Amino acid sequence: MTQTTATSSTATTTTTTTSGFRSLYLIRVAFSLIWVALVVTTSASLVSTDKPTVIAAVLLIVYPLWDAIATLLERRMAGTGSTNRVRTTNVALGLAATAGMITAVFSTIGTTLLVFGIWALLSGAIQLVVAIRRRRTVGAQWPMIVSGGQSVLAGATVAATSASATSSLSTVAGYSAFGAFWFLVSVIALSIRSRREKR
Repeated sequence: MTQTTATSSTATTTTTTTSGFRSLYLIRVAFSLIWVALVVTTSASLVSTDKPTVIAAVLLIVYPLWDAIATLLERRMAGTGSTNRVRTTNVALGLAATAGMITAVFSTIGTTLLVFGIWALLSGAIQLVVAIRRRRTVGAQWPMIVSGGQSVLAGATVAATSASATSSLSTVAGYSAFGAFWFLVSVIALSIRSRREKR
């Protein structure tokens, strides 16, 4: 009886956590798409040698800050565990990137791309670690694994080419759009897994 109750409680907790992840991921999708639309309509033409406009500066500062907030919310949903500590590191990284971006926006687009690229690389690596560890408890983590790996590669590319004359803010808009796509895929994967478990 006790074992059955414990199992039921664990299943309920997992379902609640999965539902919370899906909701948060949908919010992240919406934020990213709105952010991309704003970058494309206001700042996509800014190249590495340009100084960020006020709008571009705000967009660049808000992005890693939002990621830190979203990661903190996800950390609370996940509860305690090894991934929780990794997520804490990611929150700190997001706040550090925000601080770095606040300084970088007074320089050039190339400098902001360098900061953004380094942050995307490190953040992607952390996402990859969390997704791999979470496979057994939450499941349906392959979209986040792919997204994390892609973020590492994209971040390294953005950082390496940040000083190039052809680099522009459209690069990070593309990065964010792909991120939104994988969060949406993750929502679908988690929903499919949840339905299978209820059968």
